[in-house]
Amino acid sequence: MKIKTSGENYLETILILSKRNKTVRSVDIAEEMGFTKPSISRAMGLLKKNGYILMEPGGAITLTESGLDIAEKIYERHRLLTEYLVKIGVDEETAAEDACKMEHVISSESFDRIKDELKRLG
Repeated sequence: MKIKTSGENYLETILILSKRNKTVRSVDIAEEMGFTKPSISRAMGLLKKNGYILMEPGGAITLTESGLDIAEKIYERHRLLTEYLVKIGVDEETAAEDACKMEHVISSESFDRIKDELKRLG
């Protein structure tokens, strides 16, 4: 099943928050993404239903193995695309915004070439 861009963004946010905090809750995601709690609750329900997250009785949210795989892939793309854009002269804020859009649509082949180019550039 293909996950939508919004789902990838939620999973990436959960990953980032889990690196910062031990526990991730819906309210943390809402705050980080600037969305309402009802919007987050609906999205978390869909992610849980599709097997990407687990929700503990106390409200803690964790990524399943498949959710973590997607989140790590998207987060790596975001970081490296941002880095690449900055290296070629794009200001950091614009680079991060553009990378957020590009990370969802770039082919594996193109991303791998950018990754290779970053290694070459050092």
